[in-house]
Amino acid sequence: MERLVARITAAVGVEAGAARLAAGHVLGYFLKNSSEGPAGELVAGMPGAREAIAAAAAQPYKRGLFRSVLGGVGGLLGGAKGDILVLTAKLTGMGLSADQLQRLTKEIFYHAEEVIGREKLRVLTDPIPGLSQFLWPAK
Repeated sequence: MERLVARITAAVGVEAGAARLAAGHVLGYFLKNSSEGPAGELVAGMPGAREAIAAAAAQPYKRGLFRSVLGGVGGLLGGAKGDILVLTAKLTGMGLSADQLQRLTKEIFYHAEEVIGREKLRVLTDPIPGLSQFLWPAK
């Protein structure tokens, strides 16, 4: 987990505590939507990940108008699509910009690929609308 936090800190330009919380939110999203298989392997392969997930879950997030709309729409949609909007609302509530969210996502997935491999990472990411094209652009 420390290596991932360092990567996020450098790439996203946030403090280590914020990097850990952001990673905890993302990893928590994966465990919520797929606790068995690759998500479980990813968390198990990262010492300190469960603690980061617990800390993120316990952290209240700021609800501005935009974040309230994202979270509200996410609640209406339900399932993975709704959960990704709620995750986005939590991360933007931490003060992360769209550019920072992209860098955060890339760093987490680069690290996850090192931990569980590309094929297992694809199992995690393919069900998320639009994410596959972002991570695996056609050449």
